Amino acid sequence: MNPLLTHAMIFAAGRGERMRPLTDTCPKPLLEVGGKPLIVWQLERLARAGFETIVINHAWLGEQIEAALGDGSIWGVRIAYSAEGAALETAGGIAQALPLLEEDGAPTVFAAVSGDIYCDFGYERLAEPAARLAAMAEPGMHLVMVPNPSFHPDGDFALVDGALSLDGSPRYTFGNIGLYDTRMFRGLARGERRALRPYYRETLAAGRASGEVFDGLWENVGTPAQLDALDRRLRDRRSVR
Repeated sequence: MNPLLTHAMIFAAGRGERMRPLTDTCPKPLLEVGGKPLIVWQLERLARAGFETIVINHAWLGEQIEAALGDGSIWGVRIAYSAEGAALETAGGIAQALPLLEEDGAPTVFAAVSGDIYCDFGYERLAEPAARLAAMAEPGMHLVMVPNPSFHPDGDFALVDGALSLDGSPRYTFGNIGLYDTRMFRGLARGERRALRPYYRETLAAGRASGEVFDGLWENVGTPAQLDALDRRLRDRRSVR
């Protein structure tokens, strides 16, 4: 693993409204598929890729997340928690967690993933783009894209020769996995609620956004029916090995 890429963040602060009533009593990242909570699949993959510190933000039923995952030693990582009284959205959550993502205030390129997706992505693939981002004079980002799912046929961004843009083709859907530079969020006050989309647009417009396509198993688990279908798929896959 690139020594520059030691920190990751898992976003786990959402309420999971479409997953109710399951999320009335359990935070969405702790819902199980294939015998493990969604977030544990991500933790295991991040640990295998060599990440050392994993920051997890939480709001809704966050104490359950801390109780279930502990300090991360079981996976050989250090988990640091960023508690939010109310969910601050993605950019706001990153700004709140900056002291945990940066060592002694030094700029950090970190990986980030939503705690409620499932994917077979190997995070070691991010080492080379992380090195490129760390060498840039201005903060940039690198996003992992996936083929457009049926519920999002038009995609989010165009990807041509490794560069992301707002317009053009072919278009892909953002897979909720990315690399970001902490310098991008230093102007946002801690505790301020802010979405990440304006940062995407600004960085893409400035030509500082790269991307790659992952075409393996990826699921944005949004409803109980999707959760059940993914659970069956993972258990079936395990039974034939």
